[in-house]
Amino acid sequence: MKKITIVNRHYPPNINITGENARDLAKYLIEKHQVDVAVVHVDRAYEGGGGIKAAVGKVFPIKTIYSGNKAGWRHLSSFYDGYMLMRKAIQLNHGPIICMTSPPLLPMWASILLRKKKATWILWAMDFFPEGFAASNQMNEKGWFYNWCIKKTYEFAPNHIIALGPQQAIYAQQKYRLPISNVILPCGVFIDKQVDDTLPDWKTDSNKIYLGYCGNISQAHSEEFLMSVIDAIDPNKFNLVLALYGTKADQMRAYAANKHGIIIVKTVPRKQLHHIDIHLASLVNSWTHIAVPSKAVSSICAGAALLFCGNKESDNWVLLKEAGWLIEDQPNKREQVHQVLNYITKSEVEDKKSHARRIAMELENTIQKSYDTIASWAE
Repeated sequence: MKKITIVNRHYPPNINITGENARDLAKYLIEKHQVDVAVVHVDRAYEGGGGIKAAVGKVFPIKTIYSGNKAGWRHLSSFYDGYMLMRKAIQLNHGPIICMTSPPLLPMWASILLRKKKATWILWAMDFFPEGFAASNQMNEKGWFYNWCIKKTYEFAPNHIIALGPQQAIYAQQKYRLPISNVILPCGVFIDKQVDDTLPDWKTDSNKIYLGYCGNISQAHSEEFLMSVIDAIDPNKFNLVLALYGTKADQMRAYAANKHGIIIVKTVPRKQLHHIDIHLASLVNSWTHIAVPSKAVSSICAGAALLFCGNKESDNWVLLKEAGWLIEDQPNKREQVHQVLNYITKSEVEDKKSHARRIAMELENTIQKSYDTIASWAE
């Protein structure tokens, strides 16, 4: 029987979108290709998007040395956890290793530890680090530690790459300075998905257009964009649903408090995303290709339209543009937001949602083909 190992910080039943994507792949490989899948992950809870589902495959959790939220200790713990995850995966000796990118420096440990064994490995590029630390000003690009991490991360290239989009696949190959076989696997597309058609409590007016920011708002995302939308909301035309987590979430909830047309909820489950007409997503320019927000993809796959703030070269826009509107991450984004929201009509929204349903079908076909290719990489 063919074997493969998936390594990631997160895995069900812990709630996180990357862990849920790992589960979706594992389930497909097991059921459709009879691949023996092992999963190595950190045994801890996480505040994030995703649905609680039962784990599949042979699961090997490791203990973390720190589960709190103090930045310094969290970074040290992530550094250590990455080493322990990869060491455990090597000890299992369970086929090629699919290395995801959480904890942030996990691919660096893959490069260091797997190089010695000349092992077969696959990079599943959710985010790129240490580049992400530099993009969020947490590390100095000229610093010795940053450059040491860069050197070690790209010393030993993977045999294959799983990228979130075609633009990111090019970016990854440029980082390794090699042509590497790859598949496209946008984060937020699920073959194993559920839909709840019951109207949620917050959807009370069918005459309004419902906007929603449902997910992470942290260093990679633009709080200026969300604040601009909050300020531009016409409560006679729109309702804006906010279900936020991340480092900027408290700031945004406080900014939106007591404003007309704003509905703040704890969460919007993925199976209810289709009740929102237009989802908001953002990616600041410095994070282009380093990350590709899953909320944009999952929104389209729910049949909703997209209002995206970011770089037009980002895979979020390249893949999804026919189902949305673009706000470029420029100093005039407030004016752009006001103009778009002022002229959006319900008929235009329905047209974008029609495109979203078509794109969702195309993405599901892409996912299935990519899953089949990944199955062929198992040994």
